[in-house]
Amino acid sequence: MAPDFTLETDEGGSVTLSDLRGGKVVVYFYPKDDTPGCTIQACDLRERMPRFTGAGVTVLGVSPDAADSHASFRAKFDLNFPLLVDADHEVAEPYGVWKEQTWGGRTSMGVERSTFVIDEQGVVLEAWRKVDAEGHADRVALAVGA
Repeated sequence: MAPDFTLETDEGGSVTLSDLRGGKVVVYFYPKDDTPGCTIQACDLRERMPRFTGAGVTVLGVSPDAADSHASFRAKFDLNFPLLVDADHEVAEPYGVWKEQTWGGRTSMGVERSTFVIDEQGVVLEAWRKVDAEGHADRVALAVGA
């Protein structure tokens, strides 16, 4: 089973994963708003949203950034799916994507770019870890039949 959660959205509301049962859900974790890789990934998903929505699939982006950062990122790139706030990594940890990472010789904790496809009953069907942002949206769309 996919770990359930309720998180704040970029628009100030909230999303509870279990409320979305009955349809497939793509939950993708990304490190930071408005960075090169995260922008490529989000824009690729934006471009494929007609395929996802046509197949009844909900897409949710999750990162530790605050709601105002998400709102700016979403507006800047005209993203057509919600971005969820996981500031305390309360969701990233149970999904196993809050990891120690080394960049430029410095080690810190952060989100490992990962994507999960959750079926209509709340079961994880597919999980991709250490995702390459470019081209990943096509693989996800194929996995959900979109």
